[in-house]
Amino acid sequence: MPANKNALIRYKTIDNCLRRRYKKWTLQDLIEACSDALYDMEGITSGVSVRTIQNDLQVMRSDKLGYNAPIEVYEHKYYRYSDPDYSIMNMPMSDNDFNLIQEAVDMLQQLEEFDDFAEMSDVVGRLQEKLAVSRHGRKPVINFDNVPDLKGLKLLNPLYQYIIRKQTLRIMYQSFSARQPTEFVFCPYLLKEFRNRWFLFGSKASNLVLYNLALDRILSVEPAKDVVFRENPNFDPDTFFNDVIGVSKNIGNTPRKIKFLATAEQSKYIMTKPLHHSQKLIHRFEDGSCEFMIQIVINYEMYSVFMSYGPGIKILSPRNAVKYMKDKLRQAAEQYNEDDIEEK
Repeated sequence: MPANKNALIRYKTIDNCLRRRYKKWTLQDLIEACSDALYDMEGITSGVSVRTIQNDLQVMRSDKLGYNAPIEVYEHKYYRYSDPDYSIMNMPMSDNDFNLIQEAVDMLQQLEEFDDFAEMSDVVGRLQEKLAVSRHGRKPVINFDNVPDLKGLKLLNPLYQYIIRKQTLRIMYQSFSARQPTEFVFCPYLLKEFRNRWFLFGSKASNLVLYNLALDRILSVEPAKDVVFRENPNFDPDTFFNDVIGVSKNIGNTPRKIKFLATAEQSKYIMTKPLHHSQKLIHRFEDGSCEFMIQIVINYEMYSVFMSYGPGIKILSPRNAVKYMKDKLRQAAEQYNEDDIEEK
């Protein structure tokens, strides 16, 4: 019995609910949870019916999809799993499932040689590891960095679909510094991830000013069907990030040459993992320290990277970058006082 995408979303939502045993789940609670999930992931506003959720519970209880979920009703109105360790996500993979996914991974591997699909190598690695664990029952030998509960991740799929369809949006957004949320009529162009945080790039429909909105600060999204979608001729996602670290950049920003000195120890790391693809070695000194140069737009993320190296890196130019680093490092040092150090 094949299950469509919306049904699978409902099954997973019901599963998540029934595993959270601290709450008593009524049929109405499950209906509301599934309706919210379909709205967040697919933009569906019609909700789901009582009959639909009742049928979903029967399908999950049955062997039609291989779930055989131990769903029970207690106190004549509440639903839960009789086995607190059960989850439909813990089901073993069938031979047919394994073969189908393995074929898909093999196809994806064929695309890794193409530049446009170079970033998929990480995804393929994850799939290969999952397949090995499922097939052989062994413990994982690779651990990937991820933040599964990061706020805003549920917006990824609907925003992706809106971008593909060139749909103008009405977005309610509240930055960290704002006391009140702001509404944008927004033309979305691109989703970008940086350090486990997702950003939506697009322009205000009224004036095409480019913004990047952190997904975890978006309060609501809905189609603005009465506003025509407008492309920004000055935003090219293929080249926009070539001269920047991170996501903070405006159209027209000019890259600067940043010269910096790295200690002998840090130079080893920076040589093997450049701070930016524009990095060049200017001079290697006898003590092993090195002078490097990168050419990028100066932004917060650049300073954050340099500060992460602590005393291992010293910016040499331009002067405004040197002054910024000196001020920030002085402020950081002033927070530490010998009298505040507790004896162990």
